[in-house]
Amino acid sequence: MRIEGMGRVVAALVVVAALGGCTVQGAQDDGKNRSPVRIELPDSTSPAPRTTPASPTPSTSLLSTVLWSPGDTGRDIRELQARLRQVAWIFEGPTGTYDDATEEAVKGFQGKRGLPRTGETDAVTWQRLKKMTHEPGKWELYLMGGQPADAPDARCRTGRVLCISKSSRTLRWMVDGRTLKTLPVRFGSDYTPTREGVFHVYWKSRDHYSTLYDSPMPYAMFFSGGQAVHYSTDFAARGYAGASHGCVNVRDQAAIAELFDEVRDGDKVVVHW
Repeated sequence: MRIEGMGRVVAALVVVAALGGCTVQGAQDDGKNRSPVRIELPDSTSPAPRTTPASPTPSTSLLSTVLWSPGDTGRDIRELQARLRQVAWIFEGPTGTYDDATEEAVKGFQGKRGLPRTGETDAVTWQRLKKMTHEPGKWELYLMGGQPADAPDARCRTGRVLCISKSSRTLRWMVDGRTLKTLPVRFGSDYTPTREGVFHVYWKSRDHYSTLYDSPMPYAMFFSGGQAVHYSTDFAARGYAGASHGCVNVRDQAAIAELFDEVRDGDKVVVHW
């Protein structure tokens, strides 16, 4: 083989190695005939293609995990109920049982914040509620007699008082600083607001009917002009989706019937924030 022929082969190998190819064609020279020589290079001479790792996709399974649902019991349910009370979505307990009232409170909380109204407490609902509330203490977790979580107004701490809070939407029936009953209530709209201040019950009317609004007002206890505490079928049916014409509506008929019998003319009424 002539030297210049070998030079061609070596040159071909160098070029192929530089290009990173897998197969090249060389030429073998015997001085008379030229025949092609096939040279195989290992695949390892080709650089492996670079790939960009896929960005991790946040899993939504943990976010949608249901923590508690109707029928569950225990200390965690007490904390859930205590926190719901702090933001005025539930007014009794805590009981430690995920009952109908708790389910409705969770639905209301979820709907107000654009979350699916499942009534079950998932991780998203729980984290949102925790951000809006404080860690409940022992008194809040193990209340007796349905005491509201907020402290009563100072004007309610003596005597016989219907203590009505607009912030927690509750009516407390209090005697000498002790809460005997707690009822959810609703108030007038922005156009017909419930008056705030200190008043007294001046008239009780068990089967009252409003000719002005053509509406029944059973168990009415008037405290300021035409404004009274009374049972409302609309509140019982629609909840907080509606409003009164200034009265304090109660939706628990059995409870207000008992309250009506206990309250006397002249008892104090405090409406406050």
